[in-house]
Amino acid sequence: MTRPRALASHLRLKRAYEPPAPEDGLRILVDRLWPRGVSKARAALDEWIKEIAPSAELRKWFGHDPARWPEFQRRYRAELGRHGADLARIRALADKQTVTLVYSARDEAHNDAVVLRDVLLEDGNAT
Repeated sequence: MTRPRALASHLRLKRAYEPPAPEDGLRILVDRLWPRGVSKARAALDEWIKEIAPSAELRKWFGHDPARWPEFQRRYRAELGRHGADLARIRALADKQTVTLVYSARDEAHNDAVVLRDVLLEDGNAT
């Protein structure tokens, strides 16, 4: 059980509209769409893994409606189950250094990066 705690100390979330900081470590954009109005220079990303984001259909269905949050989590976890290699890679990076999952949603509590972080902190698969 020590692995998830160590991983948790290295895994962070941050909105794309917040300025980057040295303590962010490796910055990975985890949205399918580029954040509106943010230049590549301002984003200061190290990587963009758009494949790990929710499918376009799921994103549109959710529409950031908190009432749909429980079902969104269930469906997105199912989608993440097909991205084991990406999840393992992010976990491996976060085992060695700070990794910040960058997202653009306004709602800091109900977004795909929150679900992704929770899945990454679990041992095993997304489902």
